[in-house]
Amino acid sequence: MSELREDCTTRDWVIIAPERAKRPHNRPKGGLADGPPRWERSCPFCPGNESQTPQEVFRVPLPGRVSAWAARVVPSRFAALTLDGTTARIGGSYFFHKMDGIGVHEVIIETPLHNATMALMSYQQVEEVLAAYQQRYNVLKKRRQFKFITIFKSHGWASGTSLVHPHSQLVAAPIVAPYYRRKFDVAFYHYDNFRRCLYCDLLTSELERGARIVAETKQFVVFHPYASHVPWETWIIPKEHHASFGLSPPTHLTELAMVLKDSLLCLYRGLGNPDFNLMIDTASTEEEKNPYYHWHIRIMPRLTAIAGFEIGSGIYISTALPEDTARLMKQIANSCAEDECLSFKQKV
Repeated sequence: MSELREDCTTRDWVIIAPERAKRPHNRPKGGLADGPPRWERSCPFCPGNESQTPQEVFRVPLPGRVSAWAARVVPSRFAALTLDGTTARIGGSYFFHKMDGIGVHEVIIETPLHNATMALMSYQQVEEVLAAYQQRYNVLKKRRQFKFITIFKSHGWASGTSLVHPHSQLVAAPIVAPYYRRKFDVAFYHYDNFRRCLYCDLLTSELERGARIVAETKQFVVFHPYASHVPWETWIIPKEHHASFGLSPPTHLTELAMVLKDSLLCLYRGLGNPDFNLMIDTASTEEEKNPYYHWHIRIMPRLTAIAGFEIGSGIYISTALPEDTARLMKQIANSCAEDECLSFKQKV
């Protein structure tokens, strides 16, 4: 029997309907085929093609190798927002407001290897990518016109990516997206009523129940949320309260890199290198130190299509129970080699 479950962080309802997974077109689209080459002549993100991108704003150099890099950050050539214009609202009517498309849109090139994937990178490589995320976030938040900065990664064609080479993106905007505004409002309402962080309370409750916990480390918890919007939706949430990813201690990036890489490796192994979207959910730049929000990472595998019902109603249909997928993900981690999934095998 299907269930309707409420997401306590957004007040959205989700339909959990495992029977729908039996539909023949509803299977994972990923695969473990050979894939692309290590270097692609036409790829603007490959080493040697740096002139094909705008001038970089940050890089992680490779020690001892002049001009070589482990990661680069460059402005997007096809930016959704640019620094031209102002944040002044324009419009002569209540119904027709607009402003200049001002903002920053950057690309984080995660590795020199065209055919790499974060799931198979070393822990150090993933930590370097996270350090690039945080460095750019903390630089851009100083510009007062930017109210919100989002960092996201799209992997595979179903996720909406346009280039194979591993990369993430950062967008700094003068507005807060309605989805995040709603998350902030729900979290504030909880704090206003109970004087506690909604996410800290949720984390405590999930740990007590244990059914959806995938892994617990010293600093982070990995779990599949009660009202998962998609099958195998995976959250990584820090135990220590920080509203902003930018204020998370840099010393925690080492463990976060391990947890993130291991989570992606389990999804890679269990689902056959699925397409996915990854988002860092963080507070607005003006509310970085608020007591009611709690930054976290969401990984959304793209195993099913978002169809008419979801678009029309705003209610997602997931074809898997998060209790089942969390258990399977732990089994995958336990089957990894001794030198793999090290963070999942820690004893807290």
